[in-house]
Amino acid sequence: MTIHVVDIEHTTHTCPAHQAAHPYDTRRTVIHVIPGGPCRTPVTIRCGQVTTTIPCHRHEPAARQCGACRTIVTQHSITNRPHEVAA
Repeated sequence: MTIHVVDIEHTTHTCPAHQAAHPYDTRRTVIHVIPGGPCRTPVTIRCGQVTTTIPCHRHEPAARQCGACRTIVTQHSITNRPHEVAA
């Protein structure tokens, strides 16, 4: 399985409609990718006389993909920053 490790940063603010602080900007940064390796269950497709083999992640839904093709996203850190208004 391919694992994507991400950092998430929320910038929060308050406004007249919602007095509680709430995020208005969310940024995600990929900090590391761990590749899963080659596909273990490639799929053969045909179009007319042409036959080719492709990795299962290009053809199958996530539930039927092999372990090497499946993608996992892991949160490394989540940061909440208040919006600062310049005077």
